[in-house]
Amino acid sequence: MSETLKQDHYKISAKKKEETEQYLQGRGAQFNTKNRFLRDEKTREHVEAIDDWSEDNAPTQYLEQLSKTIVNKVESPDVGMAYSMNAYAGCEHGCIYCYARNVHEYWGYSAGLDFERKIIVKKNAPQLLRKQLMHPKWEVMPIMLSGNTDCYQPAEQKYRLTRGLLEVCNEFNQPVGILTKNAWITKDKDVLQELAKKRLVSAMVSITSFNEDLRRVMEPRTTTAKQRLKVIEELSNAGIRMGVMMGPMIPGLNDHEMQRIMKAAADVGAVFTAYTFIRLNGAIKFLFHDWLYKNFPDRADKVWHLIEQSHDGKVNDTRWGLRMRGEGAIAEIITQQYKKYGKMYGMNEDRFELDTTIFRRPGQQGRLF
Repeated sequence: MSETLKQDHYKISAKKKEETEQYLQGRGAQFNTKNRFLRDEKTREHVEAIDDWSEDNAPTQYLEQLSKTIVNKVESPDVGMAYSMNAYAGCEHGCIYCYARNVHEYWGYSAGLDFERKIIVKKNAPQLLRKQLMHPKWEVMPIMLSGNTDCYQPAEQKYRLTRGLLEVCNEFNQPVGILTKNAWITKDKDVLQELAKKRLVSAMVSITSFNEDLRRVMEPRTTTAKQRLKVIEELSNAGIRMGVMMGPMIPGLNDHEMQRIMKAAADVGAVFTAYTFIRLNGAIKFLFHDWLYKNFPDRADKVWHLIEQSHDGKVNDTRWGLRMRGEGAIAEIITQQYKKYGKMYGMNEDRFELDTTIFRRPGQQGRLF
């Protein structure tokens, strides 16, 4: 498919959708996009062009491997983290807008359905973190869990790698941040409390909408917004610093919910916030467009054009600082709402920093740096 994406090429009315294909319930993407790194592969490039093509709702596969590294230095200057670690590549949550989809192409898979049902499990993640922290050249900086995919996605229920990573952080007094939209984080409340007592952890729960009809198709294998609020409340009451991530904000779909999300999160103990504006980079552009016109044909044109208006006529922007905030009237309204309601509900008032002064390696005493 050419880079220029024409609106009429992908439009599918609700009636046409029923006639031509079975919508895959519980999945965000409905097909596999082309992997730009592979020369020979079977892909569905034109949604309406192949009559005998069918996608099955195959079960999720966990592909276990032994990795070489787990801690990644983040070069992007506008994401607010220096290092990240991800025990899983791919994510069964299936969020249609997820920027991490494109990374799955590096593993030889598609950013579409493959991203949701071929989950790479880095079985030696805790051991790799221990090796990293034991290295004499490691200069202590906070590490972000879920810098790419959700560390508490369903695979965690089986493998408990995130639990292992947190236990290593607690042993070394290594500061760590967490971003998740899964209630499974509460299973690690005990170790999170230990980290929190030493000012070594800060966690955010992502909430994009209170509209269950929207959440079920946009983030199909995630817990409800109501349950996510319970997570914030439970962990906040346990002494863990909790925040809420509102993103992405999508004009015409969920941007009007920012105030409600922020207030609800503040009411249950969240003390800081963040947000992102929708951007559709790489293969996500095609996946999101297909999803949008299948699920919201009545407003798809409007939503698509509003996204374009906020990215200089495109649906993606690579410029640092603008790519996740957007520009223009719509993006500016969202920014002003974020500032206004953040102040109204007492968010982001403290200048909290994770403690990097008490890091120590097992068998050694005191600060090493």
